[in-house]
Amino acid sequence: MNEMTYARAGVNIIEEEKAIARLTKRLRFRRKGFGAPLAEIGHYAGLIDLGEYALAMTTDGVGSKVLVANAIKKWDTVGIDCIAMNVNDLLAIGAEPLAFVDYLAMEKPDESIMEKIGIGLQEGAEISNISIIGGETATLPDIINGFDLAGTCVGIVPKDRIITGESVEIGDLLLGLSSSGIHSNGLTLARMVIEKAGHSYEDAFPPTKKSIGEELLTPTRIYMGILDLIKHCEVHGLAHITGSGLLKLKRLTKYGFNFDDPLAPNPIFKFLQEEGNISDEEMYKTFNMGMGFLVVLPEKDAKSALKITDGKIVGQVVEKGIIVGDLQIA
Repeated sequence: MNEMTYARAGVNIIEEEKAIARLTKRLRFRRKGFGAPLAEIGHYAGLIDLGEYALAMTTDGVGSKVLVANAIKKWDTVGIDCIAMNVNDLLAIGAEPLAFVDYLAMEKPDESIMEKIGIGLQEGAEISNISIIGGETATLPDIINGFDLAGTCVGIVPKDRIITGESVEIGDLLLGLSSSGIHSNGLTLARMVIEKAGHSYEDAFPPTKKSIGEELLTPTRIYMGILDLIKHCEVHGLAHITGSGLLKLKRLTKYGFNFDDPLAPNPIFKFLQEEGNISDEEMYKTFNMGMGFLVVLPEKDAKSALKITDGKIVGQVVEKGIIVGDLQIA
């Protein structure tokens, strides 16, 4: 089997970045006065000036993970994913999430599916300590095949506690927090691997008692412990590892990252890599590979951070590059 890549599956990160750049270069108007933006577009969350505080806002969706949910008719966890993708991005700038609104577009109304989606949204809200204050549904038979689920989350952070990566220094340590699995990114490649290898989502996933589909639907971890960490430790940078894998770290700093003791990838990644003949480099440029969140902090706070979280020191900040063991990612 030829090597599979995210681009061959239909998601070209480089082309996507170019297209986003063309879009954002047109978005130049900025409100003046109260409520003006605090940062340019491009970080994990947008920031609005509210005086002593900043209002943070994110928006994201579940992506093609909904196709796996449809395939095995299990819809009660994708709501957790939707909230997780938004809340984790707020946490990645140090903001506390407050409220959420969802957007559910469907080919046709289905009471049973909508109720199951609601179960996941409710659980995600409880984990995140947020209120779901509204949302929008749309029936779009000419556009949607099945359904699409997305949302927007707002949070708040004192302006002097915003964490953008500007304080990152060479020699800072990297604290990795484990992922629960594939989360909500790279599913386009994962689905192609399963299809090309002749598997069904109903097939058993040997490392567990689950099916392949159930393993892929494992909900995205929500990293609420970050709020406690930043209260007790000096944190220089935070990263939510999603689509494009470790390449996401480029948005934090001009410096590099050396992962000399990375977290072990979850079994699902070994399975996908072997079945799809995917290179190590491509895996780390597409998936979270066992690390869903990264904290950059000075060495003096490492012991405290390890007591507060279930994380592990996985490396350090270096002059340039993104390196995992002997592998050069960027």
